Amino acid sequence: MAMRNKNITKKRTLMHSFHGAGDKTIKSLPPGGAATMSTTTCIWNVVARAMGGLLLAISMCGMAMAQGLVLERDGRTISLEPYAPNILRITMSNDRAAATGPPGYGFVAKLSADGWTHERDAEGDDVYRSGRMVVRLAPGDLTRDKRPQPMRLDSLNLELRNQYFGGGGGNGPNDGGRGPHNDALLVTTADGKTLLHMRTWIMGPESAEVAANDAGAKGYRISSMFDSPEGEHYYGLGQQQKGWMDLRDHEIRCWHDYVAIGGQDVCVPFMVSSRGYGLVWDNPSKTTVDLGFNGRNVWSSEVGDRISYFVIAGGTSDEIYEGYRLLTGVTHLLPRAIYGYIQSKAIYPTQEQILDVAKGYRERKLPLDVMVVDFLNMTKQGEMDLDPKRWPDPAAMNRELHAMGVGTLLSVWPHYSPGTQFYDMLQSKGWLIHTRDGKPDSGGFQQVIGPNIDTTNPEAANWFWEKIRDRYVKPYSFDYIWLDETEPDVDPAKDVFSVGSGTRFYNVYPLFHTASVYEGFRRDFGESRRVMILARAAYLGAQRNGTVFWSSDIVSTWDMLKRSIPAGLNFTATGLPYWDTDIAGFFSPLVPADYHAPHKPLIDGSDVHGTIGNYEDYPELFVRWFQWGAFQPVMRAHGERNHNEVWSYGKQAEPILAKYLKLRYQLLPYTYSVAYRSYQTGAPYMRALFMDFPEDPKAADIPDEYMYGPAFLVAPVTEQGATHRTVYLPAGCDWYNYWTNERLHGGQTIVADSPIDTLPLFVRAGSVVPLGLEVLSADESQTIASVRVYPGANGTFAVFQDDGKTYGYESGGGSVTTLTWDDAAHQLKHEGAPAWSEPDASVVTIVGN
Repeated sequence: MAMRNKNITKKRTLMHSFHGAGDKTIKSLPPGGAATMSTTTCIWNVVARAMGGLLLAISMCGMAMAQGLVLERDGRTISLEPYAPNILRITMSNDRAAATGPPGYGFVAKLSADGWTHERDAEGDDVYRSGRMVVRLAPGDLTRDKRPQPMRLDSLNLELRNQYFGGGGGNGPNDGGRGPHNDALLVTTADGKTLLHMRTWIMGPESAEVAANDAGAKGYRISSMFDSPEGEHYYGLGQQQKGWMDLRDHEIRCWHDYVAIGGQDVCVPFMVSSRGYGLVWDNPSKTTVDLGFNGRNVWSSEVGDRISYFVIAGGTSDEIYEGYRLLTGVTHLLPRAIYGYIQSKAIYPTQEQILDVAKGYRERKLPLDVMVVDFLNMTKQGEMDLDPKRWPDPAAMNRELHAMGVGTLLSVWPHYSPGTQFYDMLQSKGWLIHTRDGKPDSGGFQQVIGPNIDTTNPEAANWFWEKIRDRYVKPYSFDYIWLDETEPDVDPAKDVFSVGSGTRFYNVYPLFHTASVYEGFRRDFGESRRVMILARAAYLGAQRNGTVFWSSDIVSTWDMLKRSIPAGLNFTATGLPYWDTDIAGFFSPLVPADYHAPHKPLIDGSDVHGTIGNYEDYPELFVRWFQWGAFQPVMRAHGERNHNEVWSYGKQAEPILAKYLKLRYQLLPYTYSVAYRSYQTGAPYMRALFMDFPEDPKAADIPDEYMYGPAFLVAPVTEQGATHRTVYLPAGCDWYNYWTNERLHGGQTIVADSPIDTLPLFVRAGSVVPLGLEVLSADESQTIASVRVYPGANGTFAVFQDDGKTYGYESGGGSVTTLTWDDAAHQLKHEGAPAWSEPDASVVTIVGN
């Protein structure tokens, strides 16, 4: 009962506002974000008056601010920093240095206050505005009748509560005067549309456990509360694998958690709202985000010394992603080969097996671009070698693979076991993640695995890259690096990083760890070689490190297939476009001896019993997942299975898998072009429906359909035995069935035929889709074989082509061909570099003609 009342008190604290003490000084921020006593832009007439000794600052002008605005209110500091006309950082703290300090890890943007002005209005609000946003900060000394208050209690009730609980825990007449800070902040568009309304913020005591783990640093548990209007929807926040699309009415546990229910959680604290804004929360500790409960959104971080967040206003979702790109960095184009097909399993343990599988694809005339050398490839964990008994000549292996047009992705773990050649040096330099007493932390792993390297230390990070370069890349010519275990997989809550306590910096390791290899590649190879890193966890800004993120070690079930789709859609909605799954899951479920599928399997797997055992519907699951995989940003098969190639799941499955594998390669000109668009804008090309159909309320919470680029609506089949599924076609346009060319009106739900060889796939009217000639490798020169135009609306598509291997595109390399469909004239025009050499009549197909 006592615990329950404590929780009630805590919740009430978040529901009410604190009586502020008024502004003392208002200053502009100089470059770099830190205020000085001498820098002011506006002239203020500070009038002292008898209000309990408080000072009231009255604006005398509405002049442009140099780099931001700082207000001091009775021991707390509020800072507003613009980064663009539609991007503002809000920081609040009882520590002035913290409030005026730069953003945390992950951010790369510079302050830019061009076009921003400040004034004090008749209501006493500080108004900070640009041509895109208006920010109103309420006075810190609101009278009681203007503050949020609970219903009143009688005097005896108050006396009893004060006796046992020290007040009601809120900010009204029932709380003994305690509560959060009432610095209410309203963000609107320039024309007055409300985007975001923050009501209160709190800096409360850390929990005893957090304080012990964060010893030596002054910290607080920080929280901020916002309005959550009815009908507002939320997306992003990294990876949650619980089946949610709209995150409203859910508690998001924003921290990396390998063992989270449903599959690994990954924290990237960036959320997109259907009201036209994005919110980036600048705190890397464990963060809880409660969305929509009781009409409120509450963001709470375990430890920090300030409230710090960014608001990005956008007329479209893509404009919000452009803002995220500005703040945290670009999403680079990957090597063109990565947009093809990556073949893996856990594990191919020998050089011979890798070569045999690659030859199997070439003998069958099936496309393939990358083979994966997974973990357990070494003699001992941390030796950073390849076991010569199983890998007698890795350089020769890669030469043979390269001759076939196949690259290699090598797994390098961050663990170093005691007794291996580098361990003592790493420990002596403090380069292993360790507990507060300096002991390297192996977590629950056996000593043969050992602790993780601390790549938040720049010297350790550089050493780690140099060893990868000198022991794998240069001598053996491995192409790409798989950085597994990037959470890190040993819980860092009680550990110490080079940058600070694991509690305070719980979520940042994947940003540093992927940067160690990306920055090393760029430093040593310059523009000549694009980077691709496969990683299991992410953080703000990690998209700039040449990264592909995957959904971790998920279970091979139909339920997991269904939940994986919204997990991926929310991850890419977080501003990290490259995400994939282990096609058909990683871990096998425990299949009962008497197991039978709920429905008769649509694929007969009796000829591959040695692979599937008595999981009789697994070949069907693999086919359905593979069909979806053909329309993921990166297509990669992986998992713990005896065999995992497209010919491994039976004679009935193989031709279907080959069909979608070849379709993936036919679509390469399209996929590569939309990936280039992601580089330009930061917007993903695996797109939840809310991004492209914001005016259609039915599109707000559909978890199992999405757009692949601007043209394709993908509706994977996730039910075992299903040969039909319902598909909602968003309103505002017509649609075409890709397989039959049937034209359909939007704004309706249809029943789509989906026999086992058919993925429900639709094309938006007005789309222009380039298709390439069949190739066996994405590195081959691929001519555009056809361009399909789907009439019914005007449309454009920019075809991008370049060498696919270098960073020349960053300095204007490559070519762009803009294809424009004029629906009224029924004519396709193209501008820029020629994308094909044949006459249009032999290349362009107008669907329905």
